[in-house]
Amino acid sequence: MAQPQPPVIEGFVPTPYMEKEQFGSKFSRKVKENPFVPLGCLATAGVLTYGLIAFKQGKTRQSQLLMRARILSQGFTVAAIMVGVVMAAVKTRPQ
Repeated sequence: MAQPQPPVIEGFVPTPYMEKEQFGSKFSRKVKENPFVPLGCLATAGVLTYGLIAFKQGKTRQSQLLMRARILSQGFTVAAIMVGVVMAAVKTRPQ
């Protein structure tokens, strides 16, 4: 069975890395393009983990503060994603 060809889109030129890019190389390329997204993800996961540990230990005040910090770090991550999307759109727009 033949490999299906992608549709032809006017104004779109595929780049070489779109052919057969492995996970590791794609991940490192994406981190170089926008390093704040993985940083925000790690911060969110860290604060969430620490908050859950505090909740399990019965430290309700600390747990509440950490859950609020989690919301802030999630907001930072979403903002970093949006900035990356805008930068990519501006970079690829023909002049």
